[in-house]
Amino acid sequence: MIRDIEAKKVNMVITKDLSRLGRDYIMTGHYMERYFPEHRVRYISLLDGIDTGVDSTANDITPFRAIMNDMYAKDISKKIACVKHDKQRKGLFIGGKPVYGYKMHPTEKNRIVIDEEAACMVRRIFSMALSGISCRQIAAQLNEEHIPTPATYANLRVANPGPYASLWASERISDMLHNETYIGNMVQGRSRKVNYKTKKCIRQQPKDWIVVEGTHEPLIDRETFDKVRRLVDSRKHTRSRTYDFLLKGLIFCHECGYPLAVLNRKNAKGEEVLYFVCRTYQRFTKAGVCTCHSIKEQTVTQAVVERVREVCQTYLQSEKLLPIARQEIAKAQAQADHGKAIAALKAKIDSLSAHLDQVYMDKLSGLLDEADFQRVYRKVKADRTALEQRLSQIDQLDFSPEEQNDLAKKLVERFLATAPASREVLISLIERVELTEEKEVILHFRFRELEQSGRPL
Repeated sequence: MIRDIEAKKVNMVITKDLSRLGRDYIMTGHYMERYFPEHRVRYISLLDGIDTGVDSTANDITPFRAIMNDMYAKDISKKIACVKHDKQRKGLFIGGKPVYGYKMHPTEKNRIVIDEEAACMVRRIFSMALSGISCRQIAAQLNEEHIPTPATYANLRVANPGPYASLWASERISDMLHNETYIGNMVQGRSRKVNYKTKKCIRQQPKDWIVVEGTHEPLIDRETFDKVRRLVDSRKHTRSRTYDFLLKGLIFCHECGYPLAVLNRKNAKGEEVLYFVCRTYQRFTKAGVCTCHSIKEQTVTQAVVERVREVCQTYLQSEKLLPIARQEIAKAQAQADHGKAIAALKAKIDSLSAHLDQVYMDKLSGLLDEADFQRVYRKVKADRTALEQRLSQIDQLDFSPEEQNDLAKKLVERFLATAPASREVLISLIERVELTEEKEVILHFRFRELEQSGRPL
């Protein structure tokens, strides 16, 4: 419907009541007060008597109706959440699909039982981990044998399916080896919705999980589970080091597009040397989805710095970069000023709308008589209409701001003086660095005029 409104195919929207338009009072107000008027759309709510095409007192109390609808949705959300949390505390399963290795009980609701077809694979994974095989090696072995992942096995739709969604990853194996569901404990509440207005979920800390012991038949005995968890956790501490290098956050694999990982290895002299490797290859070693791309970090960094120095000396001359810098700065300045003006007008309009609501409440409470109410109402509404017209005019303006000469000169001088050595300036110049399978380094500059210089090194 939004697309039809934008295409001017719709000039009227009719709903049974206001709650059918929306229960979020902020979005409802946005459509009622701004979007529909800006697109010349008439809105009618049959049961509420709202019609934006005519001047009516029913239209004036629309914000209060929207708030009541929102409060109703909030109240229902709280009650549903309370019921779900109560079931979780009782150890009842309320999720969509049980963890890999379990299935829903055929007759009893909210109970899970062992799925023997998948359970044998879970036991095998724990057995491999107990024998000292790492999570990455386990994942590589399962991928080599073409074992379906838990999501594939359960026919689950992946939220963000990537090219490797059907492959086992070490993170998935690690999660399984730490999941107390496999020892008979019901673990729920790992994530929660931000609020009732959005579907976005955020992860909870383990201390906030709801864990009820002994709710179902265990797949793994407690002793084995604890041994495996200690083995996996002991490896984490050996990989907890982080490394700082000049191209951190800038270098990616040219073939798969993922960031490159950095590894620390000792050479023949016993010296520690940083290497870049493809993160996809690292995660799915035996799946054949990408290649290693192994190369010394120092080799890539030197090549990039030399290329940036060459570009600075050849192309970033003051007389050539100055027009580019002026244009970019002027554009950013215009956008910033434009955005500030619009934000200020919207804030004033919102303030006047809130003032109208307060005036109406004063009338209902008897603080204002009818004559004073009408006088204040007409004045505030006229001011709001004027601001809305001004906002519409600003939206249609074509800005052409003056060039910022002094600032542009400083930007040019900084590029020429510090580009070869400063990480800060490198980040301002380079958008990303890509490493190909043939060990070629490709630079992508942030300036369009310099993009042609980012050919393979």
